[in-house]
Amino acid sequence: MKMICIGRNYTEHARELNNPVPAEPVFFMKPESAQLRNNQPFIYPPFSNDIHYEVELVLHVCKVGRNILPQFAGSYFDGIGVGIDFTARDLQQKAKEKGLPWEMAKAFDFSAPVSRFIPKEEFADLKNINFGLLKNGEWVQKGNSADMIFDFESIIAYVSKFVTLKQGDYIFTGTPAGVGPVAIGDKLEAAIENEKLLLCNIR
Repeated sequence: MKMICIGRNYTEHARELNNPVPAEPVFFMKPESAQLRNNQPFIYPPFSNDIHYEVELVLHVCKVGRNILPQFAGSYFDGIGVGIDFTARDLQQKAKEKGLPWEMAKAFDFSAPVSRFIPKEEFADLKNINFGLLKNGEWVQKGNSADMIFDFESIIAYVSKFVTLKQGDYIFTGTPAGVGPVAIGDKLEAAIENEKLLLCNIR
């Protein structure tokens, strides 16, 4: 299993990090070892002093595919969950300044808590899904799938040109504005349509 993550898929988030709005999807990957399961706590890693949360809708891939056409892309995922893309922002910035890859800032162990998946048939409109993140009981991020620059089908079609999708893969679809740091003792809760699906305590 692999996790494919789309970057800069919400205009306001791209702007808050002073990044250009992309003309094509930007993606990177997290390995299976990045997954944090069953609402387990996130242990603040010793190699960073600036871990940020990024809440995202996550697609569950249900069959193998490559070079998928957009009109067929919807059949390649069967569930939608919510996840957090933890980012070591200090390591990412250092790597960017040197023009180096920044996987270490994104793909480290347990950097991807993911909720259970809701069957996509339970959503009335896949282009109008509200989701968000609470930090210590306060909303810090709110987003809607309607605001994505690239929708689910466009993401799947684009990524599958380069990487074969396999059953059980996850696709993180991008984060809205409002990302910020976490500290030991924080409590994060991620929700879809105000239903809390994911709990992550920072320790």
